[in-house]
Amino acid sequence: MLKTKRNIITIVITLVVIIAINLISDHFYKRFDLTKDKRYTLSDEALQTIADVDSPLIIDVFLEGEFPSEFRRLRNETQQLLEEFTVYNNNVKFDFINPLDNEDTRDQNLQQLSQRGLQPFQINIQESGKTSQELIIPWALASYNEQTVIIPLIKNKIGATDQELVNGSIQNLEYAFAEAFKKLVNPKQKKIAVLKGNGQLSDIYIADLLKKLGEHYFLAPFTLDSVASNPEKTLNDIKAYDLIISAKPSVAFSENEKYVLDQYTMNGGKSLWLTESIIMDRDSLMNETNKGVAVYRDLNLSDFFFKYGVRVNPVIVNDMYSAPIVLSIGEGSNARLQRLQWQYSPLAASNPNHPITTNLDPVKFDFASQIDTLKNGINKTILLRSSQLTKLQGVPREISLDVVTQEPNPEDYKEPHQTLAVLLEGEFTSVYDKRIKPFKISEDKTTSKTTKMIVIADGDVIKNEVIRNKPQELGFEFLTKRKFGNKEFLENAVNYLLNDDGLINIRTKEVKLAFLDSEKIEAQKSKWQIINIALPLVILGIFGFAFGFFRKKRYSK
Repeated sequence: MLKTKRNIITIVITLVVIIAINLISDHFYKRFDLTKDKRYTLSDEALQTIADVDSPLIIDVFLEGEFPSEFRRLRNETQQLLEEFTVYNNNVKFDFINPLDNEDTRDQNLQQLSQRGLQPFQINIQESGKTSQELIIPWALASYNEQTVIIPLIKNKIGATDQELVNGSIQNLEYAFAEAFKKLVNPKQKKIAVLKGNGQLSDIYIADLLKKLGEHYFLAPFTLDSVASNPEKTLNDIKAYDLIISAKPSVAFSENEKYVLDQYTMNGGKSLWLTESIIMDRDSLMNETNKGVAVYRDLNLSDFFFKYGVRVNPVIVNDMYSAPIVLSIGEGSNARLQRLQWQYSPLAASNPNHPITTNLDPVKFDFASQIDTLKNGINKTILLRSSQLTKLQGVPREISLDVVTQEPNPEDYKEPHQTLAVLLEGEFTSVYDKRIKPFKISEDKTTSKTTKMIVIADGDVIKNEVIRNKPQELGFEFLTKRKFGNKEFLENAVNYLLNDDGLINIRTKEVKLAFLDSEKIEAQKSKWQIINIALPLVILGIFGFAFGFFRKKRYSK
């Protein structure tokens, strides 16, 4: 009787504890991420993008179906990521849809998705030594308050294997969704002025970056022409912008224009300068002689940058670590395109310790100048630099395509790393401090608010290719089929200058994935099937036989 009473008490206590745990878990919820790279922990910046979501944010993911293991991993990682968002805010709801499941509606669904910009992606499936091709839809649609944005789930990379492609795509997932949520939830606020009137690149050559920036910021062209007739109005107009971008100016700035830009900086304006001090580009070499002359370009900005703490020198950076050039070798029917090393296109190494350049692919330059940093009160951070196998060439200088046929002498490349892009931060001193001002304004400032500026020693960093009058993706070279980090670098630079650090931190988050070796899987398939299927059954049989034997022996006495 006493034993029965104790059992009842134990059962009651156990039930009370279980109920209490369930009640507590309803109010206190915690997930534990034990991965080394915190793969399943969303960054604070990503969570902030959905903090103000107060009505349903619907996400339709079309990456559904029977895939190879790599793409199945991408699908599962997408689901796990979205589950993390829904835990933080239950207004975030998602669903996986397979638009290719029904053969009767497959073609119609593909057409409708393609019209919306959701192009199918073709993958190769290898089974038992045979290769077949299938389509997947690596896209998602997010809708909130009658607005919809497209979310790419695959970050394409020319020449990458499926594993490399999926690895890069998984690493980019958090950024892809956070960026989309930011577009839907947070309206544009900050404004960017794209400077015109001093020979800057025309819009078609910077279209790809402008299109990307336009998703988050207001963009407008801004000319300094009116400074001659009404300089103070020009200054007041430009002060309305949070950032100015000058993309490869080729016409010298007047003193009035420089004073307006200087006072813009003194009032806390941010600026991104893509400039150079030499005149030379690849197109100049595409003539009968295959030669061109690089000469000094005076933009009348030397004192401007010097006062702020940098100097763009009239030299060409020639680097052994460089991108190739594609040239036609031979004549007539024997002519063929060939990739040749081109030391005038340095591939800049990134600063791994700054958010703008963390986890960044090499940035491609063309006929870059070199930057010196000068001592003053401004904090300077080198963002991009050449390799150690560098030499500097002064101008004027004749440049010939014939150099590609000559073996470079490593003994000539003894210069140390050369600075190609630098970030300036702090309180700037006016270029016109203790100098005669070009014109009078009501409130001249000699010291700025805390602000930022980035100077890049090559305007071609922002220049996208144009093929058949259509701008191509920035950083992608059509002939070599290579993709460089130019676009990501400039996106990060703009985000940082505008204090939009959240997107940078998400974009540069690194996730490391371990994939199975497909060749070993094929070669050792039978072995592991036996180990995982037959061996447990054998062990279970042995255990059952032994258990029955000893039980029979024990109770037979």
